[in-house]
Amino acid sequence: MKTNRLLITLGDACGIGPEIIAQAFARGQANDCCVVGDVAVLRRALLQLGLNLPVVQLDHVAEPAPPDCLPVWQVPGLLAGLAELAMGEINAAAGAAAAACIRAAVAAIQSGQAAGLVTAPIHKEAWAAAGVEFPGHTEMLQSLAAAADGKERSAGASLPPVRMMLANDELRTVLVTIHCSLRQAIEQINQESVLQTIVIAHQALQRFGMAAPRIAVAGLNPHAGEGGLFGDEEILHIAPAIAQARALGINAEGPFAPDTVFMRARHTATHAGEFDLVVAMTHDHGLIPVKYLGVEQGVNVTLGLPFVRTSPDHGTAFDIAGSGQADTSSLLAAIRMARRLLQA
Repeated sequence: MKTNRLLITLGDACGIGPEIIAQAFARGQANDCCVVGDVAVLRRALLQLGLNLPVVQLDHVAEPAPPDCLPVWQVPGLLAGLAELAMGEINAAAGAAAAACIRAAVAAIQSGQAAGLVTAPIHKEAWAAAGVEFPGHTEMLQSLAAAADGKERSAGASLPPVRMMLANDELRTVLVTIHCSLRQAIEQINQESVLQTIVIAHQALQRFGMAAPRIAVAGLNPHAGEGGLFGDEEILHIAPAIAQARALGINAEGPFAPDTVFMRARHTATHAGEFDLVVAMTHDHGLIPVKYLGVEQGVNVTLGLPFVRTSPDHGTAFDIAGSGQADTSSLLAAIRMARRLLQA
């Protein structure tokens, strides 16, 4: 069954996910989407926002929805009472429901009922409280995508490689390491992992329409190690990976000092970026520059999955959940990016 239907997962019911989803539909900018979640939670979000939009419960995610509504596929087996949970608080029930929505959405995509996924923010502590073993969306989606039987493999199992890309109109960055301690991240950086990241990033940009993307590779250490004075990871792992990538015909350069390479890659109306993408060694090295430019337009894209997945560039924002202050811009950017990728 050929479809371009996008699914939006609920996220944490106690965070801003339901609010930004409700806003997106109320603005008429999510009409080709279906929410995978809980009807009562979405009705509560609309009530909190003072929006008069009917919530329509669908029997399955591919079912056509009436115009001017918020279509929701009620995930079977969700705990009752999610809409009664306190806003802005960590709750294991909300964590379990968020994980269940992701599993159900991926299963629907794998069965051909939908083509892509936009995920609303989850709260990692709520996941942990619910016993979800994965530290974030990326790791769970990697496991689910690899599972032939529809059940995710354990976090330590051998899985096909995926990478996190964060992008906005000015900057793109792809991470070698994701959700782990900084000490663990450094231990995970080797020639193979860096090369794999460069290759995945190159292939992704080619799918986005760039014939010969320009990739900058950031170093790990201050001043990219300064010739070994401040660390030797650049000499032992990063530079050899870049050389291998270039031997494969990939236009990769570096390693560059992490404190300046993002400025060189940034594209603005007055400055054409020198690079199309920066490969960063660790989570914060890569994400701080993009998020500093504004989370409202940032989009997280998971590279390496057999389906499209994007998400907003922010978390659950418990401090403003339920107040009506949440900005839906990043979710709308994620929806636009998903549509673009489906057409690539």
